Amino acid sequence: MRTHIVWDWNGTLFHDMAAVLEASNAAFATVGIAPMTLQQYRDSYEIPIPRFYERLLGRAPSRAEWEQLDGVFHDRYTELRGGCGLTEGASELLRDWQAAGNSQSLLSMYEHEQLVPVVDAFRITPHFVRVDGRVGDAGGRKAGFLARHLAALAPAVEPGRTVLIGDAADDALAALESGAHAVLYTGGSHSRAKLEQVGVPVVDTLTEAVELAALIAA
Repeated sequence: MRTHIVWDWNGTLFHDMAAVLEASNAAFATVGIAPMTLQQYRDSYEIPIPRFYERLLGRAPSRAEWEQLDGVFHDRYTELRGGCGLTEGASELLRDWQAAGNSQSLLSMYEHEQLVPVVDAFRITPHFVRVDGRVGDAGGRKAGFLARHLAALAPAVEPGRTVLIGDAADDALAALESGAHAVLYTGGSHSRAKLEQVGVPVVDTLTEAVELAALIAA
């Protein structure tokens, strides 16, 4: 059985951090949180997202505040995402991995109904054996979604021969909980220092991530 890659979308294959930051700052303004630079965001961001907001506010957001933050973020992000593209080299990496006889899938915490047409627009859907986005409430952890994703791919895909490539500590934690491997990419939501705390390989390019994935689960 060959190595299988599970790709994260936002901040990994999809180069959207400028949109994420602008949408986040728009949301922050609704509850009096000062705007952040990209580095400040990467140093502070964590999942589950309500905990991120709690640290910034100094208290847990009320249900109304959470809904306002989430709503403003997604409204502004939707306005901005059309200006974002794939991470440099992503299309070629997906093509070459598939051409070499390997399999790959996509798992995102972006809402499924929103995710699918965005992925389709880049004409990369045929490279994946499965594409799953979030179904249900926003802001939670990826572990349960990854477990269901891998179960749907079984028996063709085994967790022990799977590498999740993502940009968040939660990606790696989800992979480890499912018995899979992980490689974390520094071009997304977390600083390198935060990613290195997890104890899995951390890389600066998706090319490095794919090279490591091939070695880790060989």
